[in-house]
Amino acid sequence: MNRRGAATGGYPGGYDDRVVTVLNSRLETDAGLRLDVAGAESLATWFLGPKAENAELLRELVLRAVEGPIADRLAYHPEDPPWVTDDIKRSAAYREGVDTLETGLDDLVTRLRGSVPFFSYRYQAHMLWDTTLPALLGYLAAMIQNQNNVAAEASPVTTLLEMQVGRDLCTMLGYPDPPAAALPETPTPWGHITCDGSVANIESMWAARNLKYLPVSLAAALEQDDRLKDARDLTAQLPDGRTARLVDLYPWERLNLGVDEILAFSPRLSAEYGIAAGVLDDVLGSYSVQSLGLAELGSRYLPGVPAPVVVGPGTMHYSWPKAAALLGIGSAQLIRVPVDLDARMDVARLREQLDACLAAKRPVLQVVAVIGSTEESAVDPLHDIVALREDYRRLGMDFPIHVDAAWGGYFASILRPAPVDLVPPVGEERDVRRYTPEMAMSRYVETQYRAFPAADSITVDPHKGGYIPYPAGGLCYRNGSMRDLVSLKSPVVYHGGVDPTVGVYGVEGSKPGAAAAGAWLSHRVISADQTGYGKILGRTLFNSKRLYAALVTLPRDDDPFLIETIQRLPAARRGDPERAVEEELRRIRDEIVPRTNEEILADRGTMELFRELGSDQNIVSYAFNLVVDGKPNEDVDRLNDLNTAVFQELSLGRDADHVPDTKMFVTQSDLDPAVYGAPIVEDFRRRLGVTGSPATPIAFLISTTMDPWLTDTSEGNFIPALMEVMRATVLAAVEQIQGAPVAAARQ
Repeated sequence: MNRRGAATGGYPGGYDDRVVTVLNSRLETDAGLRLDVAGAESLATWFLGPKAENAELLRELVLRAVEGPIADRLAYHPEDPPWVTDDIKRSAAYREGVDTLETGLDDLVTRLRGSVPFFSYRYQAHMLWDTTLPALLGYLAAMIQNQNNVAAEASPVTTLLEMQVGRDLCTMLGYPDPPAAALPETPTPWGHITCDGSVANIESMWAARNLKYLPVSLAAALEQDDRLKDARDLTAQLPDGRTARLVDLYPWERLNLGVDEILAFSPRLSAEYGIAAGVLDDVLGSYSVQSLGLAELGSRYLPGVPAPVVVGPGTMHYSWPKAAALLGIGSAQLIRVPVDLDARMDVARLREQLDACLAAKRPVLQVVAVIGSTEESAVDPLHDIVALREDYRRLGMDFPIHVDAAWGGYFASILRPAPVDLVPPVGEERDVRRYTPEMAMSRYVETQYRAFPAADSITVDPHKGGYIPYPAGGLCYRNGSMRDLVSLKSPVVYHGGVDPTVGVYGVEGSKPGAAAAGAWLSHRVISADQTGYGKILGRTLFNSKRLYAALVTLPRDDDPFLIETIQRLPAARRGDPERAVEEELRRIRDEIVPRTNEEILADRGTMELFRELGSDQNIVSYAFNLVVDGKPNEDVDRLNDLNTAVFQELSLGRDADHVPDTKMFVTQSDLDPAVYGAPIVEDFRRRLGVTGSPATPIAFLISTTMDPWLTDTSEGNFIPALMEVMRATVLAAVEQIQGAPVAAARQ
């Protein structure tokens, strides 16, 4: 399948782009730059600032956050007697206790000075940066109250806040609530806060497993339990359009019904046959995979059916094999599809794996698309994956699609417009500094984000792209009924479900209401659209592309090193001749690197190139190699030594109790053919000029840009200062590897 054709839609005989167009109706954007109606200066109120510029504001607001709970305690039954009296406060034991508390706090504050300076322009390493002021204050205010979102009884306020955040996340990702005039059977989305993206991924696989086997369990119950005998004519629509009684379907057909078809069984049994949900739950308790487990359910009802699989790209997060192991599926049943030369899942190889599953009648629990891999920021071709599912539906095979957008989810805010009443009148003069650089999102990436509504579930992490304090992951379901597949109620905690709750759904038990409060306040102040998070993340995309441009042009003609990025230049991606690649490098060197942001944004021709530069989001992955006598070093071990030496110099030292003085932060990983597949590794080795064992992983460096101010400080673009640090570090590492002074380092 031609991915480039995905941007235009149109898949013969299958996927109908109109479905996604309708679902994306609230995500329309114009072709130009999107107006930031709040003004660029609003960013200044959202963070403490790299130099603590908002220190006084934070002190004032923290005091407000603390005074609220104090006032609440004074107001609650004021007739109740105090315990800590003035006499106690005057006692020696009390004063000693206060001294101990103050000493301990001073010691902790001193120790924390050795923390990583995520807030700095110089931090370009992991997927971490500063937290927003509203998130920090919301978290602090709710933390004092110690709300537990396991049940509304323990969190009457923060449970409702979590529900509101869940709806906001759904809308941001392309799952808006259905309009009032929608048909009754139109699915209503639902989202909630989890402790992190790993927990959200585990929950999604748990729900997908239970969904896959529910028709098998229900068919067995219809056949064997007289309480359901009146419903034995219950029908099901197969993915190829045929309709038949559920009890008459073959096991393979029961294992390949659509998500909405399966989730409609319970309300249909109630509406068409008068079977109450409580009766159905009681009956299925003896047949479900939740009760029986995979092994027992398979031996009873699916003899000879192969073990189920989960399919995803080689860039999948480590939480996926963990989820497969925890759920009894087995990490060996996790099929890792090799990626292409841009670190995106190879759709042709995905088709090969699905063909093999179809031929073997092996159930596919879910297909995972990663929207923002954690080391390359690669966005999988979701649009093509959705189209591919339509092909297999016609062949009688269906599966849920999960989007692991733990890292990339909040970038959807770049495509979410501000409310109409906030848009200024047409014709108002535009200042490019007041615009979210929407064009920093490439056309390919935008196409994948617009396919979000066709996915069945999405992981998104507020504590990543939302700049919320840990722990705050999230999971959103296109059809909110899917949450019921993972609800296990404890009589100790829940008392009849009279109050709204979120704690019955998901993996966790107790979880902090403070996380929901932090996310809620941050969303209220920094809306999840183009005027809020879209503005922040649009700028980080823009800054990452500027960093990419500086890196690819870093080596001078006489330098004893070269650099290659995993993310290829646009001309290389297109397969253009080498002279076109060199011309593109020249344009980057002349038209982007020395220019200001305003000059780049004002030049449409340059922006066309700029938009396609770098990674799919804001992580740049790259490696250096030595150049000896004008030729690249061919020894992969020496290359790895060089990049490891650079990483060790540009990472956190081990000295405690003082602010780190590292001049720049990056991180490191390995490009392993056993994980990514051979093609991308072989291409990277070729471009770097190394030989040796093809199985040897290649060490590479990673720079993540989450700083919206990096190229727009009070003194202008800070990237040149970082490049001075990087170049000096690489030259010193070359000297260390070669064991001789490098003349260029002194020039």
